[in-house]
Amino acid sequence: MIPFFAYPPEIRKMIYTTNAIESLHMGLRKIIKNRGSFPNDDAAMKLLYLALRNLGVHWRPAVEWRAAYAQFAIMFPDRLPAVVR
Repeated sequence: MIPFFAYPPEIRKMIYTTNAIESLHMGLRKIIKNRGSFPNDDAAMKLLYLALRNLGVHWRPAVEWRAAYAQFAIMFPDRLPAVVR
């Protein structure tokens, strides 16, 4: 836990948002598991599309990407280009 706090707040917020991604995956797994089987691949894709549309209502942008990128560029200058395109 200590190394986590060594990063600036912008980077910590970016790392923490992986919980939101895991939550999305859990929601998709739950929908697929409850359904059981599908007549074809298109039916499964349609169900996932509708689930993503409904789950996406609760999402909001959590990370200020430019600020996080700037902090990464400061901490790891040899790994990232200085300009965001």
